[in-house]
Amino acid sequence: MKMKIKKTYTFAFWSSFYITFFTSIVLLLSSSFFLDTLIKLTILLLYVSIVFIVTFLIIQYRLEKFIFQRIKKIYDSVSILDSSDFIKTPITSDIDALSREVQKFSENKQQQIKNLNLRESYRREFLGNISHELKTPLFTVQGYLLTLADGAINDKKISFKYLERANKGVDRLIAIVKDLDLISKLESTDFHLNMQPFNVIELIQGVFDLLEMKAKKRNISLMHTKQYEYPITAIGDVERIEQVLINLLVNSIKYGKVGGTTSVNVEHIKKNKILVTITDNGEGIKKEHHVRLFERFYRVDQSRSREQGGSGLGLSIVKHIVEAHNEQIFVESEFKKGSEFSFTLEKAEKI
Repeated sequence: MKMKIKKTYTFAFWSSFYITFFTSIVLLLSSSFFLDTLIKLTILLLYVSIVFIVTFLIIQYRLEKFIFQRIKKIYDSVSILDSSDFIKTPITSDIDALSREVQKFSENKQQQIKNLNLRESYRREFLGNISHELKTPLFTVQGYLLTLADGAINDKKISFKYLERANKGVDRLIAIVKDLDLISKLESTDFHLNMQPFNVIELIQGVFDLLEMKAKKRNISLMHTKQYEYPITAIGDVERIEQVLINLLVNSIKYGKVGGTTSVNVEHIKKNKILVTITDNGEGIKKEHHVRLFERFYRVDQSRSREQGGSGLGLSIVKHIVEAHNEQIFVESEFKKGSEFSFTLEKAEKI
């Protein structure tokens, strides 16, 4: 491997050589009139060695200190990193190496700033969304109650209708608070899953039964893609996985095609993995929305989504639960053709 010599060494070497050569000529000329040849050569060699070594060390030291001090000032002035961090690293006068180091730190800092800006943007958007989500049902409830207080309560028909609508607004507020509390728990380090084996097909059928009336209102058929002769057993928190299935199927019913279908497929994809897929033939989702689907309160169609109700946190909860199981969730959707959500589960070992 070719040895790379520091550029400052080369600079110091030739500087020392020129100084030594010049002073040696001067010494040689001045001593030629007084000394014999042997003494002259001995003195010259000794002089050359001493001058060369001393000048080399002085030039190298001064050059490195000179460059180091200026690079340190550059670091301090642009605040790329703390000067104490630089002192901890070996001093180098290689400008190329220093340039690469400065560039590396600059890129790291720029990435950090970019991440902070994204987080700040997300925080502002999140606060705006949660404010809007809470404000709408709050104002609705307030409006109905004020109307009742102004005298509408004396009309039994109107009072019953307004109280029923106010109650729906309260239910929506409760749903938002519950979902936010659940997400907070899922993100907490203290959150624990109750992992146990369960029959995936049986769980899906239970969710079908639970959502049967909701699906009938839109004339949507809930079905398995095939008949399962044997149970398919997975490991997970049954209550949480049930919530994942409920949220995904409710979304499918809400945005599915009236008179359409929602089907669920379960299959083995690896030796120890199961893939659960929920497919519908509804309105679908444009590709530009896919990357943000699992964000809190993100809605593809703001007006229609709020008309359909819900907290706007369903898919975010789904993602948190699946990731809490150390599994993955996927989405494929084509606008006007339908959507497909799928997630993995760990297969239970046969007993």
